[in-house]
Amino acid sequence: MGNKRKHSEAEAAVDVKKDDSAPERPKRTLLGFKNSDEDKKENDSFRVGFRNKEKVLVTCSRRISFRYRHLMLNLVDLLPHCKKDNKVESKESKGTALNELVELKSCSSCLFFECRKGKDLYLWMAKCPNGPSVKFLVNAVHTMEELKLTGNHLKGSRPILTFSSNFDKSPHWKLLKEMISQIFGTPKDHRKSKPYHDHVFVFSIADDHIWFRNYQISCPHGGAQKLDRGDLEKMTLVEVGPRFCLNPIKIFGGSFGGPTLYENPFYVSPNQIRSLDKRQKAGKYAKKVKAKTRRKMHELENPLEVDEFADMWNE
Repeated sequence: MGNKRKHSEAEAAVDVKKDDSAPERPKRTLLGFKNSDEDKKENDSFRVGFRNKEKVLVTCSRRISFRYRHLMLNLVDLLPHCKKDNKVESKESKGTALNELVELKSCSSCLFFECRKGKDLYLWMAKCPNGPSVKFLVNAVHTMEELKLTGNHLKGSRPILTFSSNFDKSPHWKLLKEMISQIFGTPKDHRKSKPYHDHVFVFSIADDHIWFRNYQISCPHGGAQKLDRGDLEKMTLVEVGPRFCLNPIKIFGGSFGGPTLYENPFYVSPNQIRSLDKRQKAGKYAKKVKAKTRRKMHELENPLEVDEFADMWNE
């Protein structure tokens, strides 16, 4: 039989076991376990940070042509954080209807393609519901179906936005740069986006117009997971499409209206251009009519002399 431990030694052994054991569980409540104040502070410190929740509503007006509708669908494919909606009637009160749609879709921005006379395409780019908003005239439209370029990139991947140095020269270009970067930039960790950067959106200014291009980042590598530095230097850009040109008309302080912040002094509406072409064509016809009348008057004033041998062969 072994010797029994004393009562004091047994208590010391129990104390050692208590110290080595796991920490005590927090108090249980109806809503779960109640954490201490220190744990709450640590959780709050992790939650602090900016999360981009940008969502864009993309819609168009009624009676839009097929080319412009294809351009809109191409942009929808390029922007995974956008939402589509039904067509809206392009009237004077379209701003209120679009603001309501943006609020119902829980979006913060809107791209509205407005087609007039089946020929002219206007693009409204607005931050809802407080503004600002910009009205563009869209020119030089080329969709992906028309171009048939060799470039290709993953659908839903996040693009890299690049801007030319002209955007930093005047305040209205700075405002447009900020709006474009917010609307066309895909938020990080978006549920429909892929965690890759395999294409580039290029916005450049030439002749007071914004030109848009989409390029694929093509990088040749030997099949390894990691790329060598030499491979990165050989990276090239292959155009994917679509192409279009934006001519800014006006910048408004509100959403689809409000005070005018900027107006393009070099803008000429397409209606004026078509009227000038008709006047030039009408001028050509008027010149022909005047030339005919002058010829007739000249023949009457200067008649030809009678030919003596004109009736010789009639006999």
